[in-house]
Amino acid sequence: YGQDIVFIDCGMGFPEEDMPGIDLVIPDITYLTSNREKVRGILLTHGHEDHIGAVPYVLKQLNVPIWGTALTIGIIKNKLSEHRLDFKPQLNTVKAGDKVRLGVFEAEFIHVNHSIADSCAIALSTPRGLIVHSGDFKLDVTPIEGEMMDLTRFGELGKKGVKLLMCESTNAERPGYTPSERKVGQSLEYIFATNPTNRILIATFSSNVHRVQQVIDISAKHGRKVAITGRSMLNIVGAATELGYMTFPKNTIIDISEIKKYNPEQLTIITTG
Repeated sequence: YGQDIVFIDCGMGFPEEDMPGIDLVIPDITYLTSNREKVRGILLTHGHEDHIGAVPYVLKQLNVPIWGTALTIGIIKNKLSEHRLDFKPQLNTVKAGDKVRLGVFEAEFIHVNHSIADSCAIALSTPRGLIVHSGDFKLDVTPIEGEMMDLTRFGELGKKGVKLLMCESTNAERPGYTPSERKVGQSLEYIFATNPTNRILIATFSSNVHRVQQVIDISAKHGRKVAITGRSMLNIVGAATELGYMTFPKNTIIDISEIKKYNPEQLTIITTG
């Protein structure tokens, strides 16, 4: 609007079958680089690859401030450690409820539930009205950690009047609802209880820290050591642990190189999906 530009999320995709030789698909930011003096910053909803994966590549062309919640920024810091930038990136940590001013815009971060912690929707006040970007979300009334999605704030914004809603809609065309993440915990408990003599390997998205936490807790309950493998899994678990989003029972985690020391029934291995 006028002399100000903001953009929400900065993700990457993976190549389709008709893209031989392509490793990553990142946005075309020609419009942004040709208007770089107007760009006030990047607003991030959460830490999944399809929402933050292109940040290192975009920063190499566009040195602009970034705002995101603690886990999102923590994951980005890990990413940026693998890239060479000739400047110190402007990474700003916010929490749900915070408001940030960017030129004529004001962005409010609103708590939502998703398969990664610290996810937010963004309400963007503009001179022409209010825009609400939901981010990725799930209506989970019994989340593993923290409170459920801030429906009260969405209701307040609705009464205020929303000019445009940009809404995530995975499976919206299917009837019913997605079960709570706690339901997954019940299934995991059943798997461990019914496989007392086997080594258990679990593959999951590395960013689903709540699910990884459940696997570790159930493993400890059943007297198993846990080895974590996969580059992105190690990076995200490291960031989540450092920020206090994950905690481990003492002496539960072992290095992947140590697994030969244990019998199958003593081991759980968590790897990336």
